[in-house]
Amino acid sequence: MKILVTGASGLLGSRLVRELLSRNYEVIAIYNRNPILVDHERLVKVRLNIVDKTSLEDLILKTKPDVIVHAAAYTDVDGCERDKAYAWKVNVEATRSIVRAARVVKSHLIYVSTDYVFDGEKGLYKEDDVPNPVNYYGLTKLVGEELVRASDLLYTIVRPSAIYGVGGSKKSFAEYVAEKLSRGEKVYALVEQYVSPTHNTLLAMAIAEIVEMRPMGILHVAGERMNRYEFATKIAEALELPVELVEKASVKDMKYWVAKRPRDSSLDTSKAKSLLKTKFYDISLALELFKQEWLEAKSR
Repeated sequence: MKILVTGASGLLGSRLVRELLSRNYEVIAIYNRNPILVDHERLVKVRLNIVDKTSLEDLILKTKPDVIVHAAAYTDVDGCERDKAYAWKVNVEATRSIVRAARVVKSHLIYVSTDYVFDGEKGLYKEDDVPNPVNYYGLTKLVGEELVRASDLLYTIVRPSAIYGVGGSKKSFAEYVAEKLSRGEKVYALVEQYVSPTHNTLLAMAIAEIVEMRPMGILHVAGERMNRYEFATKIAEALELPVELVEKASVKDMKYWVAKRPRDSSLDTSKAKSLLKTKFYDISLALELFKQEWLEAKSR
C-alpha cells in the first residue's frame, strides 16, 4: 500500500512516517522548510509548499496513493489571527486541493483536525457535538473538516488535542517544560485551560491503525483531560525534575495572546478506544515514551 503524508517533518508527521515504514508501507512524505531526518528504500521525500496547489495536485495525481494522511497545517494560533489570508491558504485551500485530487485517484483521506473546533464551554466533547470555534485557527480547521465531509471521498477525520512529544520542527509544550526545568528555571502553566494532551508517537500508532481499518467519520484520538498546570507537573515528575518550579498561571496573565483560547477543549475518546488497540489515552505510557525520547534527544 502507498501512503502520502503531508507535514512529514512536523511533530506528528515525523513519527507517522517512521511508524508507517515499520509496517512495510511505501511512503511519500511531503515537507517544506524542515528536512525529514530518516532515509529508507520505501520512502520518497518531496519538498513542496502545500499552498502551491498545482504542484500538490499533480503529485497526488501522479503517485496515486491509496491513502493520504493530511497532517500539515498552520498551527500557530496567534499567527493565524495575525495573518488570516495565509492561514486560509494553508488550512483551507490546500485541503481543498487535496480533496479534489484524492477524488480523482480514489484515495482514502485521513484529515488531522483539532480540539480547537470547539468553543470550550463544556469540555469532554464527543464526535457529534456541534463545533463552534472561538479563534481563526479553529475556524480554518473546521472549514477543512467540512470540505472533507462534503466530498464523496472515503474519509476519517482525526481530532487530537495539544499534541506533544519530541522530533517536530518546533518544540512542543512538554519539551519547553522539560528544558526550562532542567535548567532550573520556573515554568508558569495555566490552571483554567483544560486539554487532552496527546503524545505524538501514540497518535502516529493510532493513525497507522486507522490506515489499516479505514473507519468512516470522525474519531477523537487524544489523552486524558487535565489543565496545563497538571500536565506540566506530570512532565516534571516523569523526568524527575523539580516540581516546585512549576507555578500556576492564569489566563489574565497571558497578555501577549492575540487569539482567544477555548477554556476546556478536552475530548471524549470512548469511540476511538472501542475501535483501536493503541493505548493513546494512557498518560503513564505516554510520559514513559516522552521520557525515553527526550533523554535520547538530549544525549545526541
